[in-house]
Amino acid sequence: MLGRRPDRLLRWPTFWGRESSLLAAFYPRYFGYYDRVVSVYTHLSDQYSVFSTQVISCAEREALYVLDGLLENETELPIRAHIVDTHGYTDHVFGLCYVLGFTFMPRLKNLAARRLFKPAGSPEEGLFGSRAYAHLDPLFSGTIDLNLIAEQWDGLVRVAASLKNRIVSANVIVRRLVSSSPANRLAKALTHLGQLVKTIYLLRFLNDPTLRQQVRTQLNRGEARQGVAQRIFFADQGMFRSGDYCQIMNRASCLSLLSNAVLVYNTLRMTHVLERAKAQGQEFTPEDIAHISPLAYRHVIVNGTYDFSPPHTNTLQDQLCV
Repeated sequence: MLGRRPDRLLRWPTFWGRESSLLAAFYPRYFGYYDRVVSVYTHLSDQYSVFSTQVISCAEREALYVLDGLLENETELPIRAHIVDTHGYTDHVFGLCYVLGFTFMPRLKNLAARRLFKPAGSPEEGLFGSRAYAHLDPLFSGTIDLNLIAEQWDGLVRVAASLKNRIVSANVIVRRLVSSSPANRLAKALTHLGQLVKTIYLLRFLNDPTLRQQVRTQLNRGEARQGVAQRIFFADQGMFRSGDYCQIMNRASCLSLLSNAVLVYNTLRMTHVLERAKAQGQEFTPEDIAHISPLAYRHVIVNGTYDFSPPHTNTLQDQLCV
């Protein structure tokens, strides 16, 4: 089970809302040209909990904000791997995740059209020479300049240190590197590093059905969490009525908090039911329990009064009426 592993496989489901913020943009695919929308961009752990929430423009590529959620994680979750779909991927993110110590695991569409790269260098430049792979060469359509990566390695480490220490936002760094000129050797080295790591990952992805299932499972969890968010976000018919960023971010954060509360409640209820079944002589294997999602929401009554006063009971079970 993914939840028992030390790593956290992540993705971010996108949840849309309408409003008039400066971040808002037209999104014809879902809203036509009548309403401006923003995206509430969340990171989800393999235990279904949301640990990062960002409000971004739907006109920007989500890959720019992948690292922000990972590096600003202040929970106890030990993030080790990150799963996204195609919209969250770039070669630069592949390279930066590698330098920062994260395993980047995207599900890319049009795999047949993806290019694979092999390491190659010039013997005259020292360090790395040309390499040949007898059985794999027909698959490669490009080369990686390992000498360039080695030359710019100190610069890549400095970028990683700046990100780790939060000296600069990750989306700013990624945006600058993506838009830099071809003459920028640091950006070029990061691209080559990302292409190298991507090639290794794609070969594993094509050869390992367990890895493919792992990626698909986590992405499905992200889609399931959207149903909970849509159920909870009933006020104002799911629209952000204010254009103020702080107010939008406050509502988005509360939405993540409430969805996590539903997750905790469901988990406690499931535990209670399983313990009662065990006391009655019914046993369920861990494999069967692993297929039960704690994101059920049809039993959740979202209307009424939300009471945030200090609890009078000592246990979480008593507080949740389990």
